[in-house]
Amino acid sequence: MVLERGIAAVYVIAFVAAARQFRALIGEHGMLPVPRYLRRRSFRQAPSLFHLHYSDRLFAGLCWLGAGVAAALVAGAGELVPLWAVMVIWLALWALYLSIVNVGQTWYAFGWESILLECGLLAVFLGNDRVAPPVLVLWLARWLLFRIEFGAGLIKLRGDSCWRDLTCLYYHHETQPMPGPLSWFFHHLPKPLHRIEAAGNHVAQLVVPFGLFAPQPIAGVAAGIIIVTQLWLVASGNFAWLNWITIVLAASAVDQAWFTERIADLQPPPMPQAPLWFAGLVMAFAATTLILSYWPVRNMASRSQRMNASFNPLHLVNTYGAFGTVGRFRAELVIEGTTDAALTERTAWREYQFKGKPGAVQRCPRQWAPYHLRLDWLMWFAALSPRYGQPWCEALLQRLLRNDRDTLRLLGRNPFPDTPPHFVRILLYDYRFTTWAERRRDGAWWHRSLVGVYRPPVSLRG
Repeated sequence: MVLERGIAAVYVIAFVAAARQFRALIGEHGMLPVPRYLRRRSFRQAPSLFHLHYSDRLFAGLCWLGAGVAAALVAGAGELVPLWAVMVIWLALWALYLSIVNVGQTWYAFGWESILLECGLLAVFLGNDRVAPPVLVLWLARWLLFRIEFGAGLIKLRGDSCWRDLTCLYYHHETQPMPGPLSWFFHHLPKPLHRIEAAGNHVAQLVVPFGLFAPQPIAGVAAGIIIVTQLWLVASGNFAWLNWITIVLAASAVDQAWFTERIADLQPPPMPQAPLWFAGLVMAFAATTLILSYWPVRNMASRSQRMNASFNPLHLVNTYGAFGTVGRFRAELVIEGTTDAALTERTAWREYQFKGKPGAVQRCPRQWAPYHLRLDWLMWFAALSPRYGQPWCEALLQRLLRNDRDTLRLLGRNPFPDTPPHFVRILLYDYRFTTWAERRRDGAWWHRSLVGVYRPPVSLRG
């Protein structure tokens, strides 16, 4: 029940985020429009229901439908329908979210999208209260959890040298994509504790996952360690639903018998035996997963391990990893605009504020996860290298010059609420967390210094 309802809860968040952000990102008039993308991709290359028809109204309707159905599953609606019906419902949710991911382009190129799709397909074969959860599917959930954790551990060990000398946490809390409200405090922990953090991460990701395949209570202890480390990550940053979906998977490996033996009221009634057709489908699914596991296993064994990758357009049995490289400095893009008709040395520039990413130095970072702010994340990537922003950055500026309503909804504050700016530009800054003394003196969370112009002023007149 924890696994099913946890997956459904993450589906709710994912569909709501898609519904609230898609128009400016991938809508008909978005920065990377879906119709234009589908003209270059066949159904075989990018399986999606939107090959049949696309409109913003249809996309929004399907997103809210998915959110509503997932919310009903969280509330237990799956227990009210026959086994075959709940399987169809879960399969429909998976197909719908796959359709979104496969047209989402760079905005959906994150590992947790594939994790959610894998979990969503697992949920199809978990059944409901009319059958006991198939043991094979529960083992497949552990196999997915193992790939998430062990893959992330390997990519770190093979990647940045700071993971090997245990110094990565000197920088990570400050340079991660979107710091949270406690990240400043995590950054200022004593360096010996940062080294313990890094060492503990290696144990949690490279050693503990093997315990998932051991008998209870060892498997439950391993799952508990993973849950604790994921909660540590939840407290220290914003990683969309990555940590929460991992916690849900780990919770399914905790020994529930330990609780039911101590609390009589929680002892579940005997479950009926699964029908033969259901058992056959579960075995076919398990066999398919086993065959497709060749590619992620080969990837994990390779010296040139890929961090996050899908080996098929259905996002079945993928490979995962995170933070193979940790930045030592934080580059941040700041977008400014002006209503001046001509640019001079006296031009007054006003700064746009984003919802999650650092901007004003006195604003405390906010907690957004498990909600995913896609534009904020891509702005972090674009600051690392202009190539990450090439497909969409110019389109973003053009929409700001028109005060595009859907684009402005993605931002935290628009400095031009009445009339759009004549010019916009992007500056590149170096950000760092303030020290304890600076924090007490200035009340600021960040200190920033200008590096240079990332994108010169641009106007609608060109």
